[in-house]
Amino acid sequence: MTGLPDISDMRAMILAAGLGSRLRPITDKTPKPLVKVAGRALIDYCFELLGVAGIHYVVVNKHHLAQQISAYVEAVPGFDIALSDETEALLETGGGVRKALPLLGQAPFFVLNSDVIVRDSGPSSLRKMYARWQPEEMDILLLLHPVETAVGYAGQGDFHLEEGGRLIRRTKGSAAPYLFTGVQLINPRLFDGMLEGAFSLNLLYDKAASTGRLYGVTHEGQWLHVGTPDALAEASRIIEGA
Repeated sequence: MTGLPDISDMRAMILAAGLGSRLRPITDKTPKPLVKVAGRALIDYCFELLGVAGIHYVVVNKHHLAQQISAYVEAVPGFDIALSDETEALLETGGGVRKALPLLGQAPFFVLNSDVIVRDSGPSSLRKMYARWQPEEMDILLLLHPVETAVGYAGQGDFHLEEGGRLIRRTKGSAAPYLFTGVQLINPRLFDGMLEGAFSLNLLYDKAASTGRLYGVTHEGQWLHVGTPDALAEASRIIEGA
């Protein structure tokens, strides 16, 4: 028993408020979620994951070139989309989700980063996460990808995955076999006591990990980082050749 609503009633948020500074000058005129990769806007890869899973209620936040985000997502077919306006102040990942909580409801919800590409090679990864959710043992469930097959990634990984799925952060100066894909399932109760303003979702990961309630599942498919113009070109080449 997952303790979740039917998946068709699940809610999700796409984080789309970032500045995309490393993609300048492209992002001087185009918000990063709308930058094209293999002929599609980055945010469309998020909508694809959600649509395949059967999730249609989506919150999208906006800040940089916000009117372009509004116009684009309001024209996306097949979804019930609400906008969370951060034009007055950029709130980072955690602050952005906290501001949108009234739109996301009381049940756990998905959060997807729009600045990376997650492509499934088999069954829906979001449905896999939905099936794995166990409210009695976890507060956050992260989708992980093996570092060795990630595209455009030069980091040392983020997490070790224990038997049973509990996550341990890598320690400074060491490496870990898995990176966080930017896809997650979060219990909103973790935001209790968090003040308004800018903060990272990393604070919630640490909060969940401190009580042994941070878990992960592995992703099967492609994970592509598009933080620079060169990485953008590489991602397009790989997807078009797939």
